Amino acid sequence: MPSSVPSAGTHGGDGPKLALSLGLDPAEILDLSQTLNPFAPSVSAMIGRNLHTVGWYPDPAPATAALADAMGVDRARLLLTNGGSEAISLVARHLGGQVDNEPEFALHPRNGRGPRWRSNPQSPSGRLAGPTETADVWDEAFYPMATGDWTANRPGVVVGSLTKVFACPGLRLGFVIADNIDELAPLQPLWSVSSLALAVIPDMIAAADLSGWAQSISQARAELVDVVESHGLVADAADAPWVLVEAEGLREQLAPQGVIVRDCASFGMSGVARIAVPGPEGLERLDEALGKR
Repeated sequence: MPSSVPSAGTHGGDGPKLALSLGLDPAEILDLSQTLNPFAPSVSAMIGRNLHTVGWYPDPAPATAALADAMGVDRARLLLTNGGSEAISLVARHLGGQVDNEPEFALHPRNGRGPRWRSNPQSPSGRLAGPTETADVWDEAFYPMATGDWTANRPGVVVGSLTKVFACPGLRLGFVIADNIDELAPLQPLWSVSSLALAVIPDMIAAADLSGWAQSISQARAELVDVVESHGLVADAADAPWVLVEAEGLREQLAPQGVIVRDCASFGMSGVARIAVPGPEGLERLDEALGKR
């Protein structure tokens, strides 16, 4: 491994850290280690229209009502959170639990008992749950991008992430859907979600095209498979907005070119990389980088 390439962390999204190590401009990094909607509208413009709200204390009620109505869920069952990570933390703190099967997302609890957790589509396999599969807690962070629907409306608790669907992880917006929100809400710090994040939710909803995005992502995933396999690699694609590629050292080979892929060693999958579905320009850049590796 080149000494200038930092070791992969537990999660993806380490583009700025890697850019600093390689002497690159973070804005020039193509970070395919983080799975974000490549077809999302610019949230920067939405933020610009709502900058005045940074002078307000947060009131989550209007944004909660707007999102609940868009999702078709009872407003009393929806809690907005500081990203999907806080949603997971709140539910895990209250219910505990264990993952349905390994490998599974690192932030899910592994207490060996209690409610069963499952991501849907499953991370890292990318496969959607079948109609007969069950769980007590569903992590639907990538569900809208895989299906074009906000939620599967399965029995149990649901955690999710707007910041993945709208490609703005720095804004931190997640949610919990549950019958016992009144038990979860007191565990959340006061003013957990910023006024600015809350203010952009109506704009996000107005700009949402879940079904169109899901179709575009499905097509882009097929194109990603073609590009990967044109370089002699095998891509394992399922339903999620990423593919798995068995290629030892791929992260280290691509990083000096400013392209980052997810090292799946943290899932216990040594020698496997996870590549997020990019937009057209990103796909061209990945193709070029794979050709130079």
